[in-house]
Amino acid sequence: MREEFLHFLWRTRRFDVRDLCTTAGDKIEIFDFGTYNTNAGPDFLEAKINIKDITWAGNIEMHIKASDWLAHQHQNDKQYANVILHVVYEGDVPIKTNGGDNLPCLVMKKYIPEGIYPKYHALLHNENWIPCAKHWNEVSDLVKKMWLSRVLVERLEMKTTAIALRLDANKNDWEETFWHFTARYFGSKVNDTPMEWLAQTVPHLILAKLKNNLPAIEALLFGQAGFLTDDVKDNYALSLKKEYNFLRVKYNLNPLASSVFKTLRMRPSGFPTMKIALLAALIHKSSHLFSKILEAQNIAELEKLFEVSASDYWKTHFVFDKISPRSNKNLGKQTITSLLINVVVPFIFHYGQTHHDEDIKDRAVQLLHDIKTEKNNIIERWELLAVKPDSAAQTQALIHLKQNYCDHKRCLHCAVGTSILK
Repeated sequence: MREEFLHFLWRTRRFDVRDLCTTAGDKIEIFDFGTYNTNAGPDFLEAKINIKDITWAGNIEMHIKASDWLAHQHQNDKQYANVILHVVYEGDVPIKTNGGDNLPCLVMKKYIPEGIYPKYHALLHNENWIPCAKHWNEVSDLVKKMWLSRVLVERLEMKTTAIALRLDANKNDWEETFWHFTARYFGSKVNDTPMEWLAQTVPHLILAKLKNNLPAIEALLFGQAGFLTDDVKDNYALSLKKEYNFLRVKYNLNPLASSVFKTLRMRPSGFPTMKIALLAALIHKSSHLFSKILEAQNIAELEKLFEVSASDYWKTHFVFDKISPRSNKNLGKQTITSLLINVVVPFIFHYGQTHHDEDIKDRAVQLLHDIKTEKNNIIERWELLAVKPDSAAQTQALIHLKQNYCDHKRCLHCAVGTSILK
């Protein structure tokens, strides 16, 4: 038995509320079950009950055993002074209030419906890819649709937490913050942190001044990334190095060491030099990018903002000084789509949050509905369960559900799980 199971029963009223009695035999009537508290303090706040024709307003605390009250030292904690009912699975000892009276205690064991705990136990201890794999298709489509809509918003809110922290550090500069997150995303999982460091060393206002000069933008970014060292040899690299030495002094910049970037077991198209070249092309195409994103009316306009190709030099190079077969180096369709999902949409959503504009938040959600479904291992596994997402909104929700509920077996906090336990 787990305490969270008692919380679940109380939250969802999944127990026999008729003829409830305290361990002293006094009848209990519940007028208000209280508000579930996930922070420190009693488990349910501002409840309202009646015992022996006296109405009590206060908090409710739950434990597996009544003696857990003493084990957790609640008798010495002022947060528990206003507890009006102790709800337990086993009432092994009486508990006194600070005033010396017995704290009213409800033993839930005999009020729990037969069969509900074995179902919960089975969900908790099976080894399926998701705990409810065998029951997923038994739950109504309406329940699943509404729950996926809820977890999608939860995912967006979770993603905006990092944005809010960086925005605060950047003194509410949206363009600078968006620049940092965009650079981080260009680095993929392998080089996301070094690319973010690179962005932090080059303020977007400096880059905006160089907007019309792509070689200068490349010089600044490659120089700050530590790739324009003394041993570069070809003419283009040497010209960038000369430009960078001037810009470094002009703007008083300190470069990174190129060793912070990883290239081991990486395809040439994923080399950090290629990512920086494409990032430079994006800056050259559009400064004040976030403002343009807010002005875009649809997915097509957003995608167009990110359709860039690396400069001519990179058509025959993946790294400096080493010629490769000629090919165009573009920001691919799939990469742009992923960038919209993971950076652009969360930024628009957070912009709506901070400006208290529900229309902008709804627009962010709608953008996900307008983007095609993602393809990855998690979605492929969902499809094996006959789940057929029709947009990025659903794939994002399914990813969040798997990673934040199923993987942690939080079935009692999931609408699908609680539906199965009805």
